[in-house]
Amino acid sequence: METSKSVTVYFDSEVHKALRLRAAALDRSVSDMVNDAVRASLAEDAEDLEAFSERRNEKSVSFETFVTGLKRRGKI
Repeated sequence: METSKSVTVYFDSEVHKALRLRAAALDRSVSDMVNDAVRASLAEDAEDLEAFSERRNEKSVSFETFVTGLKRRGKI
C-alpha cells in the first residue's frame, strides 16, 4: 500500500482556480491531478537521462564550430 505525504504548495491564484475547475470537471481531486503531473514530468526527465546516456560516447561539437560549418556549407 502506498503511503501519502503531505506538502504545502503555493499556486498562483489563477492557476489554482483553473486546477480546481479542471479537477471538478473530471471528478478528480487536485492532489491526484498534481501527482499525475509530477509523475509525467519525472517520466520525461527519466527519458531525457536515458537519451543522454545513449549519446554519451558521441563526439561533442562546440556551438561556434557548428555555426562555422553551417556558414562554410552555405546554410546560413
